[in-house]
Amino acid sequence: MEHGKKYREVAKKVDPNKLYKLDEAISLLKDTNYVKFDPTIELHFRLGIDPRHADQQIRSTAALPNGTGKIIRILVFTQGEGETLARQAGADFVGSDDLIKQIESGWTDFDIAIATPEQMAKVGRLGKILGRRGLMPNPKSGTIAQPGDLPRVIQDVRRGKVEFRNDKTGLVHVGIGKLSFTEEQIRENVVSLIDGIVRNKPAGAKGVYIQSITLTSTMSPGIPLDVNPVLAEVSA
Repeated sequence: MEHGKKYREVAKKVDPNKLYKLDEAISLLKDTNYVKFDPTIELHFRLGIDPRHADQQIRSTAALPNGTGKIIRILVFTQGEGETLARQAGADFVGSDDLIKQIESGWTDFDIAIATPEQMAKVGRLGKILGRRGLMPNPKSGTIAQPGDLPRVIQDVRRGKVEFRNDKTGLVHVGIGKLSFTEEQIRENVVSLIDGIVRNKPAGAKGVYIQSITLTSTMSPGIPLDVNPVLAEVSA
């Protein structure tokens, strides 16, 4: 796909043969923005894993200290005590069979789905719908919770808990905030996500685990990070 004139102009500011220090990359990220809306910032990882093997797949969550900058619509599959607790905690949609019927009819106007364990027998039949959108409740993403844990899980999501998982090529793509964030807020979110990736290294991964990290924002050129200094900062 051929990029437009504005993109080509800002892309000249990024040296594709250079690996940027984190602070330098964040500053450049701000400088290469040319859109009039508030773009989402993303991190893209190339990992040294073979996703064909179960013990080399990664799926977990990380808490971003400054949130994602997005309004998250939370749906909770639960009944009884869980329904009361979920509503009190501020979930946008709470229910069971009624929500399942809506989703089977094509409704998916929510960003994350949480379920209590007893609901999963029912929710399982939504696998083809929710699975394609990455919305299926899953213990690895912390979205299956006992009724008493629902307030904590809901608040974690509100505060900026994000899920990450590899695709079939071993890449991981995660949105970590908005370009309107301060450089320090962006830095803190970047470090927190990388820490989560490092802590959840699959047992079967061999060799160099994090092979490359690219920082970018919506419609802007990618900025390759110098991985080792960033990892040193995370470990410190």
